[in-house]
Amino acid sequence: MDARWSSPDIPPALVALVDRLRRGEAAALARCLSLVEQGGAHADAIGRLIGAASGRAIVVGFTGPPGAGKSTLIDAFVGHVRAGGRTVAVAAVDPSSPISGGSVLGDRIRMQRHTEDPGVFIRSIASRGHVGGLTETIHRVLDLMGASGRDLIVLETVGAGQSEVEIAEAADVCVVVNAPGLGDEVQALKAGILEIADILVVNKADLPSARRTADQLRAMLTLRADARDTPVIETIATSGAGVAALAAAVEARAELPAEQKRARRLRRVRRLIAQAAGRAIRDRILGLDDPRSDAALEAALEGRCGVAEAAERVLRLLAYPAPPAPAGAPSPVTGRPDAPPGERSPPPSCPSVIPPYGK
Repeated sequence: MDARWSSPDIPPALVALVDRLRRGEAAALARCLSLVEQGGAHADAIGRLIGAASGRAIVVGFTGPPGAGKSTLIDAFVGHVRAGGRTVAVAAVDPSSPISGGSVLGDRIRMQRHTEDPGVFIRSIASRGHVGGLTETIHRVLDLMGASGRDLIVLETVGAGQSEVEIAEAADVCVVVNAPGLGDEVQALKAGILEIADILVVNKADLPSARRTADQLRAMLTLRADARDTPVIETIATSGAGVAALAAAVEARAELPAEQKRARRLRRVRRLIAQAAGRAIRDRILGLDDPRSDAALEAALEGRCGVAEAAERVLRLLAYPAPPAPAGAPSPVTGRPDAPPGERSPPPSCPSVIPPYGK
């Protein structure tokens, strides 16, 4: 085990698990992904342990409307990549089950032929209602897959349509898949979907209206604000037609300078920190026991201030909390005498020691 990745406050079993992940063990990767999805101290420790090893793999994102054939196209694309000898990890974000909250596993069923291939790792991830077509932990998931030594990571969204622009921040190359016969061919490409595309694909190109759909997309590209050269590729995922052209287009756009790769990693870390900060602030506001916060809530309820202004007031309370009352003074909340300083409970804080971890 490399001593550089150990830390006195991280359980040795967790260090050993991440060491196995870095050697490419699929079971260790699966366990680390489960811990990251659960969140908490173990998830943060794993992020610290993988460090700079993440972010090396090429991340190719596939998005588009339901019924476009994304999963079938990814299955063919993965087969083409494997034929070239490179390893692949697939993060398929599925809709959440309304009963268990887990993923529906539809994408894993469509990619079943790769499940016995040790060079392909497939993980279905529940969206858990997260908007944007992805999931809240997707950036950490991609980091773990990259740290496991996979050459290429395929990221598939749930197919929610117009809300999937978040994939542009996670992927190095964004492939937007469309298909003819879905009604208005451009409906799913509104509200930012067209703008994020590095490659546009018209799948099911054997259908009669496929050429018309491709021509419409090329015409729409002329209206885009930037001047990127975005190819429109016609594919038939069931037969593999056009998949080689798609792979070549991905390769041509995946070679990013080191500065751009680092900038993308920084954006991922910024999003992770923003998500963690949002959860922490939400929990602290929900648990806030301060008469001044109650006054802000009453003011918003009675219309004396807006919700945004009330939120600003409560945020200021978090930044500048009230000083503790003198020993024996009545509590402004309960009206009863406060406990002496030696008997007061300490304020809640982050755990200083990561909980033990067992295999």
